[in-house]
Amino acid sequence: MVIRGAAAWKTPSMATEHLNPRDPHLREVSKRLAAGKRVRKSDLLRMLATDDINGLMAISQAIRRARHGLNAYYGNSLNLNYTNICELRCPLCAFSCDRGDKQAYVLTRDEIQTRVAQAVQAGADEVHIVGALNPDLPMDYYREMVSTIRSMGSNLHVVGFTATEYDYMSQQSGRPVGAILDEFKSLGVNALPGGGAEIFAEETRSRIAPRKISAERWLEVMRIAHETGLRSNATILYNHVETLEDVADHLERLRVLQDETHGFKALVPLPYHGEHSEVPPRRPRASGMDSVRLFAAARIYLDNFDHIKTLWMYVGIKLAELLLAVAADDAGATYLNEKIVHAAGASTPRSGNEEALRDMIQKAGLVPIRTHAGYKL
Repeated sequence: MVIRGAAAWKTPSMATEHLNPRDPHLREVSKRLAAGKRVRKSDLLRMLATDDINGLMAISQAIRRARHGLNAYYGNSLNLNYTNICELRCPLCAFSCDRGDKQAYVLTRDEIQTRVAQAVQAGADEVHIVGALNPDLPMDYYREMVSTIRSMGSNLHVVGFTATEYDYMSQQSGRPVGAILDEFKSLGVNALPGGGAEIFAEETRSRIAPRKISAERWLEVMRIAHETGLRSNATILYNHVETLEDVADHLERLRVLQDETHGFKALVPLPYHGEHSEVPPRRPRASGMDSVRLFAAARIYLDNFDHIKTLWMYVGIKLAELLLAVAADDAGATYLNEKIVHAAGASTPRSGNEEALRDMIQKAGLVPIRTHAGYKL
């Protein structure tokens, strides 16, 4: 990977050896990193609670630049939310609805083909597929969807279906999830999105998504996907009813699985938008400092994740610039026709454009590098 504008650092330990944060706990973190040691879960909790934001950002930025220099990645993609009819109806979700509701829909093959064709014409090279758990859809619907998308361009990077959706397909078809993942890989799926992780802590998860698959099952499906050769992202949802201990537990479980499979490409922290949901958000918008703490702590703690992605559509342009400068290296993509976060109340545009993404990255003092979710340059 080409690193443009990189500092002279070669390893995270070299990057942090001269830092001296005000917070004594952060100084201990810096010393551990300089000695080539892993940051502990107890360190993670302290980072998530620190009031020394500048010290935390300094450590995180040093690691970010040691890994990626001044590179910041972005893509041009289509979001294909193929149905909003869902039998789970999670309290946190404003996108899902019941069969027969006025806003209920299922995209037809022709509609999918049209949307993909328009996206390709607009320069998209990635299709990101996430939908709801619709009991009326047979397996052939999913197969035909992927085949239709693949027929629109052999170079398209297809990021298809969350762990929750694959588990549902397994339940509905009576087939092992591994066999389904193998089949969709052969049909042309290149990777999995990271959705459905929400927060792993059982009590909190039961409050925001009581009928969704368990954390253990989500991690198991991801383990199987990685063993199949399909890499994935991983998400974490914050600004609802989670505690700092919940956040630390979530990141710890991801780091443990990554040690085992090396199949996660990126962590994608998602601030919860709950204006139109049954679970009120902690704040109408997650505070900038809470986001900085989470992104920076994750960059420091998840030493086995190559990428951290900030979705401008979730956090807003200005905060995305800051997060890119100090922790994240991926600005997300254009996300043409995104529906899920906007159903929840996001006020950002429903689609982005390449010029705006490049401008956002440059304003963060970074070099925009176009890629897709496979990070092929």
